[in-house]
Amino acid sequence: MKELLADIKKELQEVLLKEEIIVDDITFEEKGRYHFLTVVLDKIGGIDLDTIVDATKIVNEVIDKKDITDDSYILDVISKERG
Repeated sequence: MKELLADIKKELQEVLLKEEIIVDDITFEEKGRYHFLTVVLDKIGGIDLDTIVDATKIVNEVIDKKDITDDSYILDVISKERG
């Protein structure tokens, strides 16, 4: 799974770089009865909700082409926390 996530991150970075979006992290984890594929995005100057929505469509297209798991999962595309 680690290699698959690294491959997805690389592919997403290539596609999202055109929008100046940085793929900060990708994780696949089980929380209770659910599996989550979390993609953390960032952008210089911050990333707003509209950009996250647009990026989610791109992320969906890339992820749909990959065979991540036979189990169902929730795709969670979020912005990197600022602190």
